Amino acid sequence: MSRQHAPSRRSFLQAALAAGGVAAWPLLGCGPAAKAPTHAAPGLDVSGANSLAAHAANANLLFGFAVDTAALRDNAAYRNTVKQQCSIVVAENAMKWSALRPAADKYSFADADALVAFTDENHIKLRGHTLCWHGGLPAWFDAAMAPDSARGQLLEHIRTVAGRYAGRMHSWDVVNEPILMADGRPDGLRTSPWLRLAGDDYIEVAFRAARDADPTALLTLNEFGVEGQNREDAEKRAALLLLLRRLKQRNVPIDAVGIQSHVRARTLYGYGAGLQSLLRSCNEMDLQVFLTELDVDDRDLSQNIDARDSGVAAQYASYLQTTLASPAVRAVLTWGVDDAHTWLNTAQPRGDKQPQRSLLFDERLRPTQAFAAVCDAFDARSSIPKH
Repeated sequence: MSRQHAPSRRSFLQAALAAGGVAAWPLLGCGPAAKAPTHAAPGLDVSGANSLAAHAANANLLFGFAVDTAALRDNAAYRNTVKQQCSIVVAENAMKWSALRPAADKYSFADADALVAFTDENHIKLRGHTLCWHGGLPAWFDAAMAPDSARGQLLEHIRTVAGRYAGRMHSWDVVNEPILMADGRPDGLRTSPWLRLAGDDYIEVAFRAARDADPTALLTLNEFGVEGQNREDAEKRAALLLLLRRLKQRNVPIDAVGIQSHVRARTLYGYGAGLQSLLRSCNEMDLQVFLTELDVDDRDLSQNIDARDSGVAAQYASYLQTTLASPAVRAVLTWGVDDAHTWLNTAQPRGDKQPQRSLLFDERLRPTQAFAAVCDAFDARSSIPKH
């Protein structure tokens, strides 16, 4: 759909949801805006050609959610929404060290295996998150790790986990969040447990091990806080580019960059030249870009539901207008399926104690205004040549 038709789609969703129901009017991706029927119907058709996955595919993109494996197993409506909307998914927690490693000498693959089986059965691609991260480590880690063993433990973990799913993964977040400017290193690297224990070259070591374990997965470095037009984000972008160029110069097998995209809805928090320059540099280095954890923090918006939903939708539209202009961007994933499961309610709660309304489906798994804004952004991208 051309941009001039987006307000009518969002207005329809807003009015329908406010009335306590939605009309059975498909969200069309192009051409003149459809006329909404005058009668109420039990649900809005967002399946098939009207799904996020379909709009994304038309724009040479994959779309997906970070999924909660317990909800996927136990909640039929949640599971059906994932099946209906996704061409790719990533586990929120099931493939982190804390989930896979109950003890130093034990692995637990039940939830990860179940997710792999679900994606195989439903022909959905799967991202792995994450093989090496300073967070999400099991309770035994600190006592068990030492400089003479950490490197071997990291290699063994990557070989075991990535090797188990070799040939079945779209991509792996091999190293997650390796940069922290506040730690004061000239290269910007975070003084994480892995850097301290496994060595300054742990990132290179992790990528080479991942390529050996799974020759077909796209190997990704995932980072946050590089999106905004402010000095802090600009400094982190510079450090990220320094790291990427160093890895490329050393022929490290890196295929993609993950930009987490936890964005905040507020008047003075914009995205522009800095982010576009980062995307351009990634494209020049032949690196794909995935928007891996997209959501909108609505803490700065008013308590009024309609105003918040409009503000969140506008932020999605603005951010995707900036990022999807780059042909390097190949996938968009939101961090969560619906507002009932967003991590922001615990990590970034609103001052008024109201639940965040940050995702594309509300707490009842109904499409939000943001759903329409994202579909429109995908449609606007459709003119970019396919690769």
